[in-house]
Amino acid sequence: MISAIVSAIVVGAIIGALGRLAVRGKQNISVVVTILIGIGAALIGTFIAQALGVGDTNGIDWIKLVIQVGLAAIGVSVFAGTRARA
Repeated sequence: MISAIVSAIVVGAIIGALGRLAVRGKQNISVVVTILIGIGAALIGTFIAQALGVGDTNGIDWIKLVIQVGLAAIGVSVFAGTRARA
């Protein structure tokens, strides 16, 4: 159980950071929010990849990774946009 939580945090941090790199400009959001967005994007991206039939492939699951990073970029953009207006 603890290893699953640690894995989710590490994967979330990586996916969130990649999503943040994909977005132009400066995002005024914290590291914790970036990790939470990354965790959510990883979970939703995995579900979408499984639904498309590309979730488990031989080697690195590039399509799933692209979906996850894309979702994280969208999440970072939306969250940063709402923070900018507030």
